[in-house]
Amino acid sequence: MSDNLPPCPSCAGQYTYEMDALMVCPECGHEWAPAEEDAAQPAGEREIRDAVGNVLADGDTVTVIKALKVKGNASGIKAGTKVRNIRLVDGVDGHDIDCRIDGFGAMQLKSSVVKKA
Repeated sequence: MSDNLPPCPSCAGQYTYEMDALMVCPECGHEWAPAEEDAAQPAGEREIRDAVGNVLADGDTVTVIKALKVKGNASGIKAGTKVRNIRLVDGVDGHDIDCRIDGFGAMQLKSSVVKKA
């Protein structure tokens, strides 16, 4: 393990560790990408757009436009499902929306399968 890992930006905990492309704090559960602390997330630099080209923002309500399979669930998410209060993140593998869907719980979605409601 590397002794020069940065402390948690949320709680300043010293016991952070790397998990794939993210840094994780076991004390408070905060996860972040190492590039976030270097760039300090300048406002308006990166735009995330939905499937039809609308710009998305934190707190928006979106609608799923395509039926999605969910691992461990037989029914999946149906097209037309509304998702409220999204949060934009730098996710892994193109998953850039963090949300909570009724009946499924917390999950990440790709912006290419939603449209702004």
